[in-house]
Amino acid sequence: MNDIAIKVEGLSKLYRIGTRTDSYKTLRETIMSTFLTPFRIWHRLKKNNSHLSALSSQLNSLPHALRSPLSADTIWALKDVSFEIKQGEVVGIIGRNGAGKTTLLKILSRITEPTEGYAEIRGRVGSLLEVGTGFHAELTGRENIYLNGAILGMKKTEIKRKFDEIVAFAEVEKFIDTPVKHYSSGMYVRLAFAVAAHLEPEILLVDEVLAVGDAAFQKKCLGKMEDVAKEGRTVLFVSHQMTAVKSLCSRVILIHNGSLLEDGEPETVISHYLAEGSNGLTPERIWTIPETRPGNSQIRLMAIRVLNASGEIQKVYGSSQPIVIEMEFELNHEHRALFVGFDLISQSGVILFRSCHNQSPEAEWPELKLGINKLQCTIPANMLNAGAYFVAPRIGLHFIDWIVFNEAEVGFEVQLDHCKSPFWSASHSMAFPGVITPFLLWRTV
Repeated sequence: MNDIAIKVEGLSKLYRIGTRTDSYKTLRETIMSTFLTPFRIWHRLKKNNSHLSALSSQLNSLPHALRSPLSADTIWALKDVSFEIKQGEVVGIIGRNGAGKTTLLKILSRITEPTEGYAEIRGRVGSLLEVGTGFHAELTGRENIYLNGAILGMKKTEIKRKFDEIVAFAEVEKFIDTPVKHYSSGMYVRLAFAVAAHLEPEILLVDEVLAVGDAAFQKKCLGKMEDVAKEGRTVLFVSHQMTAVKSLCSRVILIHNGSLLEDGEPETVISHYLAEGSNGLTPERIWTIPETRPGNSQIRLMAIRVLNASGEIQKVYGSSQPIVIEMEFELNHEHRALFVGFDLISQSGVILFRSCHNQSPEAEWPELKLGINKLQCTIPANMLNAGAYFVAPRIGLHFIDWIVFNEAEVGFEVQLDHCKSPFWSASHSMAFPGVITPFLLWRTV
């Protein structure tokens, strides 16, 4: 037990959702409502008493986390989750959006209390759950370093000793005395991660915030977390980037609909997670509610689709067919540094490539206009091997500040169809090794 850093037992969290806020009432309405309330309660109790008594006796025989909520406006974000993490372990937590990963980290960080069960934390915790957690927008970067350090329980002398190292890591030296409300999202997360990682917590909790930084900074953060792990400290890493999880973590926990579905070796758990996702592959994702569309006031993603050469939505392709990825978005602000693209991800979680609309010479960039745009990118025929593939949309500025950095939103399947080549025949049904099978030019010299 002495080597256990985190122990979670029967952890459950119930949330009430969709609570309607009453409109303002006049004084007369308030007085009448107060006067009539006892009569309404008495009538309701009399009507439902027999039903509630029978239902209550049945529910009391079940664990609380497994009972069905009595009303439709409640949801179990976590349900009876139990696990132990040893000191020095680097554990990845994966699952779809809304699975309960962030709720779990908030409970471990003591931000929120569980409805059922408990979590024992042995050591000082440093958490980075969202961009700028624990920062005050009106304070400068320098002041926020001291504030955040104090929140983590550090003494002023400890913070001062690490100060230069934190600033250098975050690469915000020129802006350290500027209020952080003027920082870009990338600068914000760089400084927040630098504080959390350098003030020597025994346990480091990192949610999906590294997606905000650029590729170079993500690599630096992963290196820092590896250093933290080598020093014998514990890391919990929530991410949708399976490649990072696989390279960094020695163990992975899969959360699904609030429950712990699997706990084991990264390769095995990630493969099962992605395979489960491939069973429900969808070639189209549309965001119908403007406020929920990924993005910000400058640009919002409206839809992403997988099409065949005729422009029709299609899920399964032969290996000799081209595949078209279409991104539909609304542009409200012209910006030359804007790039729109996607990551293509294999079933094993490997990012095969990233493509964006302005990676070619500037003269060949497709023209974007204010309002609704549709961009299409074609994956050539005879390129992908048999298997399931996922498309994760990416929209950013300057290749640094991410506006949209979603997990895989759509997917498709490729099947070998014995391409029109003398080599391929009905008797040759074996796929080549690897994730791509390009037709390359060979010649004698």
